[in-house]
Amino acid sequence: MATLTIEELAERLKPGEAIAGLDLGTKTIGLSASDLGRRFATPRPVIKRVKFTKDAEVLLSFAAKEKIVAFVIGLPVNMDGSSGPRVQATRAFVRSMSEKTDIPFVYWDERLSTVAAERALLEMDVSRAKRSERIDSAAASFILQGALDRLSGLARMSDTSDDFS
Repeated sequence: MATLTIEELAERLKPGEAIAGLDLGTKTIGLSASDLGRRFATPRPVIKRVKFTKDAEVLLSFAAKEKIVAFVIGLPVNMDGSSGPRVQATRAFVRSMSEKTDIPFVYWDERLSTVAAERALLEMDVSRAKRSERIDSAAASFILQGALDRLSGLARMSDTSDDFS
């Protein structure tokens, strides 16, 4: 199972299961993880990219340790909604990962996530050097938090529709 929509993920998730957020870059992979209640996304240490096999190994080790049941990966579409080379690279990464794991991936529009992450780090008065170290995982947290908020909204909609059944 390679990819799911956020709605399909919502149907499969059980209480107490964590999910991870990824911001895939050419040199690093920003990483974040949800709490077990899936309310908060927390940045985790950035993965320095080496080669795919090693990157996958590190990512899957993290997933096993944190009991991750799904990955939400930022899809870097252009501002006009078109797909560029980074979208193709992200899709290729997910295809390759799907050969190594059954953990599903959900694509999430990441437009402006890095801008939002940088703004948040600036507001926290994080130095330029520290910002460059933390920006990718902060962006992964913004990506994951967006998905967590959507999952929460879907759960509320489901609860409301159950009331009318």
